[in-house]
Amino acid sequence: MASQPANHILGLAHSNLHIGAIMAPKTTNHLCHISMIFHIFILNGQHFRNECKTIYKTIRTEKTMQCLKNELIKQDWTIVYKHKDVNKAYEAFLSIFMALLEKNSLLIEVNRKDKYTGRPWMTKGLQNAFKKKNTLYRDFIKKRTTESEKKYKKYKNKLTNIMRTCKKEYFIKKLEDNKDSMKGIWKVLNSIIKNGPRTNDYPGYFMEGTNTITKMNEVVDGFNDFFINIGPKLAAEIKVDMIERETGGNIERNASSMFLRAVEEKEIYDIVSGLKNKTSTDCHDIDMVTVKRVIDGIVKPLQYIFNLSFQEGVFPQKMKVAKIIPIYKSGEKHCFTNYRPVSVLSQFSKILEKLFLKRFDNFVDKHELLANCQYGFRNNRSTVLALMDLMEEITECMDKKKYALGVFLDLKKAFDTVDHKILIIKLEKYGFRGVVLDWIKSYVMNRQQYVQINEFKSKLMDIECGVPQGSVLGPKMFIMYINDICKVSKILKFVIFADDTNILCSGVEFQQVLEVITQELKMLKKWFDRNKLSLNLNKTKFMLFGNYKKKINIEICVDNVYLERVNTIKFLGVIIDHKACWKSHITYVRGKLARGIAVLGKVKQFLDRKTLYMLYCALLLPYMSYCVEVWGNTYKSNIQTIIIMQKRAIRLINQEGYRAHTNPLFIKTQAIKFQDLVKFKTVQIIYKARKGMLPIEISKLFLEREGRYNFRGKWNLKLQKVRTTLKRMSISIAGVKFWNELKEEIKVSSDINQFKIKLKKEILNKYKNEENAINPRQQSN
Repeated sequence: MASQPANHILGLAHSNLHIGAIMAPKTTNHLCHISMIFHIFILNGQHFRNECKTIYKTIRTEKTMQCLKNELIKQDWTIVYKHKDVNKAYEAFLSIFMALLEKNSLLIEVNRKDKYTGRPWMTKGLQNAFKKKNTLYRDFIKKRTTESEKKYKKYKNKLTNIMRTCKKEYFIKKLEDNKDSMKGIWKVLNSIIKNGPRTNDYPGYFMEGTNTITKMNEVVDGFNDFFINIGPKLAAEIKVDMIERETGGNIERNASSMFLRAVEEKEIYDIVSGLKNKTSTDCHDIDMVTVKRVIDGIVKPLQYIFNLSFQEGVFPQKMKVAKIIPIYKSGEKHCFTNYRPVSVLSQFSKILEKLFLKRFDNFVDKHELLANCQYGFRNNRSTVLALMDLMEEITECMDKKKYALGVFLDLKKAFDTVDHKILIIKLEKYGFRGVVLDWIKSYVMNRQQYVQINEFKSKLMDIECGVPQGSVLGPKMFIMYINDICKVSKILKFVIFADDTNILCSGVEFQQVLEVITQELKMLKKWFDRNKLSLNLNKTKFMLFGNYKKKINIEICVDNVYLERVNTIKFLGVIIDHKACWKSHITYVRGKLARGIAVLGKVKQFLDRKTLYMLYCALLLPYMSYCVEVWGNTYKSNIQTIIIMQKRAIRLINQEGYRAHTNPLFIKTQAIKFQDLVKFKTVQIIYKARKGMLPIEISKLFLEREGRYNFRGKWNLKLQKVRTTLKRMSISIAGVKFWNELKEEIKVSSDINQFKIKLKKEILNKYKNEENAINPRQQSN
């Protein structure tokens, strides 16, 4: 009896499937039981599987965290305070904190299989009710009477309704809890639509050259070696002449130097409260949620350590270890190159970085060190403003019958190739000297990382170049590193967001424009080489803007590489086309809206109107509103499909038919129609410009009226005269029209929030007036 099932199972093995089994047959009168513990991996296959492996998970409840907080408050931190070396002080603090954290954490086994797994809304009461339903069913099968059938079906139908209600309430609550997290929302939606969240499974083997790696401890080492060497390999490929190696020559030396003032307790509280409630754990198995819960008990030793760090100019070594999680991007899953590293840094390092960043930003802003063309990682700057700056220049050239040629530069792994020595030279010129420069050196140098996949960890490896990924200060260091690129050319217009760089050259004579752009690109290539940044010429594209009837042949060659000419390109998440008509981007948005509407259609039976509207705000509204100030004011025929799709979504939210009138539905949901959304977002830009909240490049687009006497319309702006319809649809013209049409009481709002509230109220009142005009009886009632 036992051999037949065993042979059947062993017969499943073939050339590319390996099974190891330990069998313990137990024979009874009727059944043969085989208990097996087996491990399967498929070489062509698919995923590592360990069926019966016991997995333990650390959980931290409110009760245990309260106990930890109380113990930390009572803890004597004298051993930390006696150290004058910041590394020793931090190690002493970390040792105490981790010991108490481990003491107040629960370790639970999570591999138990439950038939209700995947149905978390099944409460104990519902599970008991299902048992009773099964009992009634067995009773009906046994008796086969009308009474037993009626009793069973009545109970079953009632239970089905209750279960649906519980399921609906469960998902409503889960979506409400995750309303601020797109990742959390999609995790919940996947559990509704696909019966489970998407998992980050890894294949059963990886390829490194011609070698096949199947052991996970070798896989993690392979990943770490690949991620560590990306930057150095790219930097080694760049050859620079000895004469051209000088860096920072374009930087004017700042006579002032930055000073690090002492850290106060309130600063630490404010920074910690402003950090996101993330549960991802660092290399010490600490997450930010835990830190936020117990901050009262550790704020004093942290203040001592942070002040010691600033005084010594040393960033604690234990804070410089990064845990790397490889995340699959696209392409062949068995190749290391198709994964991107997600870095999880020390939770306490994030606090220290934020403290330094506050002082860093104050110094940079005070001395205006950053170029105006840089829009990335700066206060009061965004992708919207960067695109606005670029498109205003392009439409201005087209309006004045000039040729406008844009080049979209592509850098290979820009953040990973930053040379530490060059960075330090540049920062010293900007005014970061003495202890501050020592602290920055300590921060960027001698960092380490390891890769972790499930319970497998790689060896620690040293990071030779690049700024820390996933850090607070890393992006700031990078924009300071490339800041002097804008001084390479005095002819080109630069629009930069972090490493996304666009250069624009314009002129009346086409041949002159072509010669200038070619010459300037050669100078830029030399600058990139000197700064050890790898310019990917094969992925660098150029575009000639305008609607020219005559076909113009253009060739731009840099270092014997001919750049590719394109008619559309994605820049900062928006698809720009050479005619600046936005048809390509609108098609892209339409596709995203279709997916969002499909999701609403699938989940509408599980969720109420309020939750469906929340999903609309998470899945559709971001695509409709992202940079809509730039692309939304176009020909009505272009945006008509978006208007129709928005109405379809509003009908789904309100559970109405496909021909239902949408005006009352917009009023009920307090949603704004797309054409009004364009105006709503556009006039906010002008309000901020008038209040001095935007960079000078944007503010100068909107001119005050000359001779501002005390007459009606005194808050209106000057409307410039233009030649083309395309320019009339740009924000500098159409935006001014929208602004001038606003009521004065809205324009004089004291702050941006009050401005938005008043404006939205005005728009919704317009919908009500339109509805009343359609239904006069409703007004009389």
